[in-house]
Amino acid sequence: MKRPIIAVALILAASTTAVLAKEMTGTVRAIDKSHDSITLSDGKTFTLPEGIEAETLKVGEKVKVVYTSKAGKMVASSIRAAK
Repeated sequence: MKRPIIAVALILAASTTAVLAKEMTGTVRAIDKSHDSITLSDGKTFTLPEGIEAETLKVGEKVKVVYTSKAGKMVASSIRAAK
């Protein structure tokens, strides 16, 4: 009986995260490798999670960031080149 409840809880958690995710496009202004974060030209700073390395990004590169807000910080879930 507990397995269906756990499965439903996991599905709801995944759905909620997807709904809360936002997208932003901008140009990388600064990269902080020591804090694993980037700042876009508009001044917004995003924390990079495990799996996204700051070394793969370049200042001046236009990117699309998918992120969520956690504990008052914007945390990127994906970053890709924007056109």
